[in-house]
Amino acid sequence: MKLNKTFSIFLLAFFIMHVTFAQKYKKIHDKAIVIDTHNDILNKCFDRGYSFDQNLAGKSHSDLQRFKEGGIDVQIFSIWCDGLKKNPFTYANRQIDTLYATALRNPDKMAVVFTSQELLKTVQKKKLAGMIGIEGGHMIENDIAKLDSLYKRGARYMTLTWNNSSPWATSAMEETNDSLLHQPKGLSNFGKNIVKRMNQLGMLVDLSHVGERTFWDAINTTTKPVLVSHSCVYSLAPAFRNLKDDQIIAVGKNSGVIHLNFYSGFLDSTYTRKDATFSKRHQTEKDSLLKINAEPYFAKEYLYEKYYDEVQAIRAPFHLLFDHIDYIVKLIGVDHVGLGSDFDGINSMPQGLNGVTDFPLITKELLLRGYSKTDIRKILGGNFLRILKANEKK
Repeated sequence: MKLNKTFSIFLLAFFIMHVTFAQKYKKIHDKAIVIDTHNDILNKCFDRGYSFDQNLAGKSHSDLQRFKEGGIDVQIFSIWCDGLKKNPFTYANRQIDTLYATALRNPDKMAVVFTSQELLKTVQKKKLAGMIGIEGGHMIENDIAKLDSLYKRGARYMTLTWNNSSPWATSAMEETNDSLLHQPKGLSNFGKNIVKRMNQLGMLVDLSHVGERTFWDAINTTTKPVLVSHSCVYSLAPAFRNLKDDQIIAVGKNSGVIHLNFYSGFLDSTYTRKDATFSKRHQTEKDSLLKINAEPYFAKEYLYEKYYDEVQAIRAPFHLLFDHIDYIVKLIGVDHVGLGSDFDGINSMPQGLNGVTDFPLITKELLLRGYSKTDIRKILGGNFLRILKANEKK
């Protein structure tokens, strides 16, 4: 009888501790300004005829209602096309039009913001603050006037390259594959002028996707803190576009911020091998699909949906995202790390992170790892807000 009473007291104490902890991390998450620096829902909507103010559960990682459920206060929407797209500047503007149209349909739920001040006012009104990031310098079509135009439309960062190089900047993919590269590595003089113009405008220089030589040329040219909108740590997962230690240290010295990508292949050093095994297993079917539709990514996306259970089994473990955060914090400090999910632009995320509604789990794990409330707020959005303000200063 005494034993049962003791056990009951233990269970009650455990339950109280569990409830208290749950209340604590949810309160921290709710009070923080949660900023995700990279989400590709606009491109997915554009290609598939969706609208993200509709219920897209089962079709995407994100939609307007789920941003709210996940406690996302600020979403930077990626404007993207690959290097083969004709008239990429026009394509970029059409995606921006889509964002504006969505905001106009939902004035009580979201607004497109241009400045840190507008961002804070929108968040205070409990609305989603939408911002614009250009993913790939090829979208300005080698024309500084088009860079200015995108800035006027609200673009507040630009990734100097995507996987493809432009005539003025070489990408990580092409710098690590000589057969793809047909120009000197790094930034040309025109590329350095692009960086300087971005500094003048107040547009953050984004160093995700860029080659090492481009990285160093940009970091030595910029006079403002840089953004790395969706990349991870090379020492933990040696993917071609993750950052090496000397690059991470350089971002810290620049007062910039590295935002962690949720893609399994950038978090888990074993993922690429496991994914290659999956592809080999279904190669015959993939070849048949390519005959039907040769568009990039079509066959792989189809196979990922068809063989859902196999795909789930090879996802990165949840803890690896936080190992990358810890690594950067230990190397350069908590002021230089944030979150850039790449949701709706990736096909494999850490187990447990299935979409934007799961962002509170990140706050929970950071608290379990011993991060203070102040540090968690920095990681969730405070660090990005700092560099946004720093880039706004003339």
